[in-house]
Amino acid sequence: MSHAEDHEGTRRDFLYYATAGAGAVTAGAAVWPLVNQMNPSADVKALSSILVDISGVEVGTQISVMFLGKPVFIRRRAQAEIDEARAVELSGLIDNSSENPNKPGTDAADENRAMDENGEWLVMMGVCTHLGCVPLGDGAGDFNGWFCPCHGSHYDTAGRIRKGPAPENLHVPVAEFTDATTIKLG
Repeated sequence: MSHAEDHEGTRRDFLYYATAGAGAVTAGAAVWPLVNQMNPSADVKALSSILVDISGVEVGTQISVMFLGKPVFIRRRAQAEIDEARAVELSGLIDNSSENPNKPGTDAADENRAMDENGEWLVMMGVCTHLGCVPLGDGAGDFNGWFCPCHGSHYDTAGRIRKGPAPENLHVPVAEFTDATTIKLG
């Protein structure tokens, strides 16, 4: 075997490895746009958290804000609404979960759904858990809370499903008070 024949195998191996490497880089360059398009767009990233001024919300009223393309109800409940929500027996509820990521794993007691200790502030996604409609508020429905007229779901003053086809309570978004008049969503 001559010296030239000994190097022939290593040249061939080099060509195989170089071709495989170039193919891998080309495949990666072709696949990257497909993977990258699954990332959230800039407008979604910009809205991943918002600050809401609640200084103008009077007792017994609510405001609606858009968060991640969905309505969020922020209600400042009157004492009668709080008392009504806290008097409900949990055993009679359709969904016994708080649906509150701020208090994970808790039951649907009003204390676990409200933002503050005394229960004055209630923040919920304004999307019916049946088919995604937007329920009517301000004491609507059979339980003085929210009512989805599309399919007849009734929610109480704590946003818990009480009657109708909806399987879950209105969901509570990730939220916190940043000061006495501002709530941060997200």
